[in-house]
Amino acid sequence: MKTRIGILGYGNLGRGIECAVRETGDMELVGVFTRRDPSSVTTKTGVPVYSAEELKNWCDRIDVLILCGGSATDLPVQTPEYAKYFNVVDSFDTHANIPSHFEKVNQSASATGHTALISAGWDPGLFSLIRVYANAVLPDGKDYTFWGKGVSQGHSDAVRRIRGVANAKQYTIPVEEALEAVRSGSNPELTTRQKHVREVFAVLEEGADAAAVEQEIKTMPNYFSDYDTTVHFISMEEFERNHSGMAHGGFVFRSGATGLSKENKHIMEFSLKLDSNPEFTASVITAYARAVKKLADRKEYGCKTVLDIPPALLCEQSPEELRSHLL
Repeated sequence: MKTRIGILGYGNLGRGIECAVRETGDMELVGVFTRRDPSSVTTKTGVPVYSAEELKNWCDRIDVLILCGGSATDLPVQTPEYAKYFNVVDSFDTHANIPSHFEKVNQSASATGHTALISAGWDPGLFSLIRVYANAVLPDGKDYTFWGKGVSQGHSDAVRRIRGVANAKQYTIPVEEALEAVRSGSNPELTTRQKHVREVFAVLEEGADAAAVEQEIKTMPNYFSDYDTTVHFISMEEFERNHSGMAHGGFVFRSGATGLSKENKHIMEFSLKLDSNPEFTASVITAYARAVKKLADRKEYGCKTVLDIPPALLCEQSPEELRSHLL
């Protein structure tokens, strides 16, 4: 029997999940749930759309519910709530708040016999795994993570939630000098501000106070306050013409040394270059939804992260096939 997937939220990420599930042989999408009027939402593949208010009536028809809301205000509330009723996966990406989010979701899922996985994606997610592997392999070393150049969905969503903002995109841009210093093996000490700059393109609603909106963006904790941020206010026409893409990417480095005198230097580098941030993120989430179903079947309840999941559980192939072809 195929794993039955439900989607809550049908924005860029939700549409990406829809496409990713279609590419699998062991999953099926049974419904999209939205806070909007369902009649106003048309899915890419014709899967039915329902009101989010109906979701709790689907407990026996959904094996894994994928939550596609934003990390700023949606997931901190939705994931602990829906983990009471479903096995769930989210893409919560506010790094500083992951421990507290984990505890809330773990309490809900454990108490009701469900399996939840938080913070699936590429960072947090795949990049998290690389950092763990690299630290294990090179215990004497330093970590560096760079994001971009590209559109951050979470940061863009946070800007769009500001009163007076009609639409917005945020671009994260690595500082090239910092990248090259890391690649050189010089192990630079870099502050958050020295590694990245942030650039925001926003469309204001009529009558909005541009100065107040810019100040709120630049001082937003966990998102912009630690970075040099440039804000551009543009028309909706310019926004749609020049800022419709969703490309992103990034780099993870571990610079370390081995030998009795630490005479041998090593640099591990993992990089991504993505045409579509939401579609790639959705592909990662879909693989972890498969793992969540397997864990739930084993009655391994509670909250998990990507660090807790054996790689083989992500795959549609059997362990024998993986050993034959990928090991």
